[in-house]
Amino acid sequence: MSLGFGMFALVLSSCSRSETSLPTVQLTIGETVVTAEVVDTIPLRARGLMERTELDTDHGMLFVYPEEGMRSFWMKNTLIPLSIAFINAQGRIVHTADMEPLDETSVLSMYPAMYALEMNRGWFVRHGVQVGHRVEGLPPRSEN
Repeated sequence: MSLGFGMFALVLSSCSRSETSLPTVQLTIGETVVTAEVVDTIPLRARGLMERTELDTDHGMLFVYPEEGMRSFWMKNTLIPLSIAFINAQGRIVHTADMEPLDETSVLSMYPAMYALEMNRGWFVRHGVQVGHRVEGLPPRSEN
């Protein structure tokens, strides 16, 4: 039996995000350890944290790219208020910003970045994390 595209999309959309198991990595920023889900393919990066309703304390999502470049993020279909840190290939934070739920305004990296780490809004400020701080435990660059 063949499923039409509409039925296929319906089946996919009925799967809960929590049923999708993404790999995680333990990152260290200063004295704090963060558990980050890793999204390192085009489809996973495009989906990001869309439609999630919460993030656990000290948990986030790490976007991994194949090379450094200018990055742009928006909050379309993202329900959680987030803060983002753009990180260069050397593991240094080059820019941070806060983002509003459902806002489709682009947030730019300001400098080339190979990684972006999304956390609950205010996480970086609460932990004293600033531009120039190093993130340890980053995975290798993505293949696509």
